[in-house]
Amino acid sequence: MSVDLLLGLQWGDEGKGKIVDVLTSKYDIIARFQGGPNAGHTLVFNGRKHVLHTIPSGIFHEDKINLVGNGVVIDPVIFKNELDKLKEVDVDYKKSMLISRKAHLILPTHRIIDAASEKAKGKKKIGSTLKGIGPTYMDKTGRNGIRVGDLESKNWLIKYRNLANKHQKMVNFYDVDIEYNLEELEKEFFSAIEVLKSLNFTDSEEYIFNAQRNSKSILAEGAQGSLLDIDFGTYPYVTSSNTTAAGACTGLGVAPNAIKKVYGIFKAYTTRVGSGPFPTELFDNDGETMGRVGKEFGATTGRSRRCGWLDLVALKYACQINGVTELMMMKADVLSGFKTIKVCTSYMYKGNEIEHFPYDIQNENVEPIYKEFRGWDEDLTKKESFEILPNTLKEYISFIEKELNIPISIVSVGPDREQTIFV
Repeated sequence: MSVDLLLGLQWGDEGKGKIVDVLTSKYDIIARFQGGPNAGHTLVFNGRKHVLHTIPSGIFHEDKINLVGNGVVIDPVIFKNELDKLKEVDVDYKKSMLISRKAHLILPTHRIIDAASEKAKGKKKIGSTLKGIGPTYMDKTGRNGIRVGDLESKNWLIKYRNLANKHQKMVNFYDVDIEYNLEELEKEFFSAIEVLKSLNFTDSEEYIFNAQRNSKSILAEGAQGSLLDIDFGTYPYVTSSNTTAAGACTGLGVAPNAIKKVYGIFKAYTTRVGSGPFPTELFDNDGETMGRVGKEFGATTGRSRRCGWLDLVALKYACQINGVTELMMMKADVLSGFKTIKVCTSYMYKGNEIEHFPYDIQNENVEPIYKEFRGWDEDLTKKESFEILPNTLKEYISFIEKELNIPISIVSVGPDREQTIFV
């Protein structure tokens, strides 16, 4: 059976966790394929908010398998904290979760390297979440990493100590002043490792293959956003993994011809956390209102998100590189009350108008060109069907569909799973 993908099309924070939760009932297996605890997938239901960082967003549904794929990097301490919160709501995660033996582990020294590297960059810092993600992927590609499957080996502690010692030498190389107590960090780390070892490990690519052969339905869940992809994002202000559709193939061991639907999720406006170019960013009352009404704070870092109008040039680019077949528009309710809504339809790039996403979108090179739409005043949070949405919102949706030539199948009008309109 085929595999469907769910991806973010902007700079992350699009609302992937909510939509995975909404769609999970249609699938047998939910599989995370890249990223690590720099992700923050927020789910709201039954009056309670849940934030997941590594665990797939289908975990709250009984009788569904949640797989952490080989492309994911796992911080055992953060993972344990997630498990503790699942215990509080009586989720039987040992029954419903599998972890790939090929997934890499984030060590305490990875986080220390991350902090030292970012501090050494000074004003040129990239806005890392300081979770050790980048250094862990560097060890993976450098063939030095420690994987989940290594925990089943008798000599894994020797491998750990050798790598941790190497990391400490690297920290000294940066020659910056950072405070840390490795002994305390390792105490917490090894305690979390014991919890991790109590879970079910699997050869995930074989598991996925057999699930397909047995006609199981699979939804691959991405983290971060397409514009943060290590190859196709706004480099170097990107994450350390492939957040696009191609990452699902390498992050789960799925053949390209097995992929069927590609769900692309985007906000009705645009946000970004941390450093990096952002052509439609707003520094006025409209931007402040988006951030305040949309509660635009990072679920992982707590940092304020930068806000701006929808960038259709960037969105079209993300749809192209992912082969998106269906779109889901999130946070339409946040734009209620704006008299005028703008959409960037092209860039003035180095003196020429272009409609494609160029190599460099730094502010000195790019000026957004906007098309304006009439806004809407209605409170959308209690709307239950597409038919009763404001006509101006329908016009906005229709324009986006026409420009991208992809249907919008879901419009989200609030954070709760019930506040979801199927078009």
